[in-house]
Amino acid sequence: MTGKLIIFSAPSGSGKSTIINYLLQQNLNLHFSISATSRLPRGEEKDGVEYYFLTPDEFRARIKGGDFLEYEEVYTDKFYGTLKSEVERILSEGNNVVFDVDVVGGCNIKKYYGDRALSVFIQPPSIAALRERLVNRGTDKPEIINDRVQKAEYELSFAPQFDVVVVNDVLETAQSEALAVIKAFLEK
Repeated sequence: MTGKLIIFSAPSGSGKSTIINYLLQQNLNLHFSISATSRLPRGEEKDGVEYYFLTPDEFRARIKGGDFLEYEEVYTDKFYGTLKSEVERILSEGNNVVFDVDVVGGCNIKKYYGDRALSVFIQPPSIAALRERLVNRGTDKPEIINDRVQKAEYELSFAPQFDVVVVNDVLETAQSEALAVIKAFLEK
């Protein structure tokens, strides 16, 4: 049996990682696709756990080698991408793959896999709420937060291209809604 793919995208600070971590604990045979990035680790992040951390030059070399299913230079020298080998590894084991990717990457993966993939957009209740979450997270400098908020305004325009939009106003409600959608998709 071949696995299915579930794509999560959202502006930074929308709560998608929290929702994904909740879903990974729900016995749905979901396995997280670890993305590659050229940004530095935050806090306690470790290579091969949260991300595969590459230098910008290493990332460019992997792009030239055709190693990515999708990738995006989200900010100058800040690449994010999905390694083909990571997805193939998870699918070959008969597992379902969960992606945490930017909106462009999410759209590209959905186009590549079609109906075998479900794309889910996690939307913050408002830009003001998003800014507050980013500030309260305490991991970024004010100028980075401003960049993320500006990027979020652009990313929100992609929501209609996703199969499902979940508004994360109350986390428990968003988690329940995401769980119901994922279960229905996996049972098809």
